[in-house]
Amino acid sequence: MARLLLIEDDAATAEEILGDLRGRGHDVAWAATGPEGAERARGAPVDAIVLDRMLPGLDGLSLLQALRGAGDRTPALVLSALSDVDERIRGLRAGGDDYLA
Repeated sequence: MARLLLIEDDAATAEEILGDLRGRGHDVAWAATGPEGAERARGAPVDAIVLDRMLPGLDGLSLLQALRGAGDRTPALVLSALSDVDERIRGLRAGGDDYLA
């Protein structure tokens, strides 16, 4: 069982992802804003982070860059409706380990 952090502002989307991940036996915490996600990511350690790009208060890429700048190497999957190649490259360069559009 992995400990995961989901950072997603859309409650309906978050509930679907949470249900699926928990149904597979994972322990998943949820944050609905960029600042809340940053706080949780800096709190209890997790095995991986799943984060949205467009978050209120602090966008996902800025959050990820801040974590990476602080030395946090927790694997991160970026989820986004922004699917252009340039957007995917931005997500990976910001420190994402993978990018799912």
